[in-house]
Amino acid sequence: MALVVQKYGGSSVADAEGIRRVAKRIVATRKAGDQVVVVVSAMGDTTDELIDLANEVSPSPPPRELDMLLTAGERISMAVLAMAIATLGREARSFTGSQAGLITDERHGWARIVNVTPGRITGALDAGAIPIVAGFQGVSHATKNITTLGRGGSDTTAVALAAALRADVCEIYTDVDGVFTEDPRVVKRARRMPRISYEEMLEMAANGSKVLMPRCVEYARRYDVPIHVRSSFSDKPGTWVDMHVPDETEEAGMEQAIISGIAHDKSQAKVTVVGVPDEVGEAARLFGLIAEAGINIDMIVQNVSAISTGRTDISFTLPGADGQKALGVLRDAQEKVGFEEVRYDDRIGKVSLIGAGMRSHPGVTAKYFDALAKAGVNIQMISTSEIRISVVVSQDDVDAAVNVTHKEFGLEADEVEAVVYGGTGR
Repeated sequence: MALVVQKYGGSSVADAEGIRRVAKRIVATRKAGDQVVVVVSAMGDTTDELIDLANEVSPSPPPRELDMLLTAGERISMAVLAMAIATLGREARSFTGSQAGLITDERHGWARIVNVTPGRITGALDAGAIPIVAGFQGVSHATKNITTLGRGGSDTTAVALAAALRADVCEIYTDVDGVFTEDPRVVKRARRMPRISYEEMLEMAANGSKVLMPRCVEYARRYDVPIHVRSSFSDKPGTWVDMHVPDETEEAGMEQAIISGIAHDKSQAKVTVVGVPDEVGEAARLFGLIAEAGINIDMIVQNVSAISTGRTDISFTLPGADGQKALGVLRDAQEKVGFEEVRYDDRIGKVSLIGAGMRSHPGVTAKYFDALAKAGVNIQMISTSEIRISVVVSQDDVDAAVNVTHKEFGLEADEVEAVVYGGTGR
């Protein structure tokens, strides 16, 4: 008998019909002889609607109260799903994140899990019941306040519970049939990957793939929790995310690099600081100011210093939502740092080629850039790791860059198989 943690996203439990469908799947798993722990997200767009409500009544909602409000969505889902399971003749017990033992730090809106004490969950399992846990939430160990885990928090809840319970697998149910070589809404012939390593999935998630969030994958890799990404709308096999390291002869010839997929992100912006003094410590001072503002930096490029002026230009990318905050920080520091001006471009996109096989295959970069050149796509910035090559291009060129690269590296399915059942790809 296996112990399975199943997580269902908002599109899977968007309405009564979806909840009944999910309940039948859970009960079928239990009847097959496995123990099941379920984690649920809020129904459909409930979280967005609650955020809109908060913003209507307050221009700046207190973080503690906002967390208290937002966790209501998952509590509704867990209770209604437990009722649906009871109708099918099985006992289910619903638990909030705090009742399930999800202990976090005190940071509201983006709390980190510091411990999981699932005593009540194991108690429910021992009694033969199916525990239903509200995702996305926990309780601060210091203040005892309710906290939320931020974007993708329900996925992280599920993996954390799976690790604490020593579950055999964590099944993440979404509205697509697994992890694809690209977003099927952009590439019509994207191919489902049967298996992908934690390392590759982490790069995919960090560079724009929305099926799993980076924190979820990081947690799974740390505690070696196998993840099975599946659709709650079909019975297709999905994608396994685990320690699997692809053999170079599995799906490609010996001379062909193994490329897992492509990810893209249109939500970034580029900042260029012009005329920075090319002196020791200036870059550290510049990025120290950005860090103090709580802004994460992605790619960085520094030009060669002009001999005549002793100055250089530094460009970096960051989340578009933080663009104006970064501009404010830099302009306030202009006189202190001594740079000439700041330029801002929010019409960019990042396209990333990802695959563990490229670390031992020369020529991947040249092939990638040649494909982009043939499509008339100009590269603005470049960043690499052992298993990733990312480029920044004009936002208008992202779809063309994705499609030409997908075709150039032979990632297309033999026939169109990708379906986004719920319309979001998540």
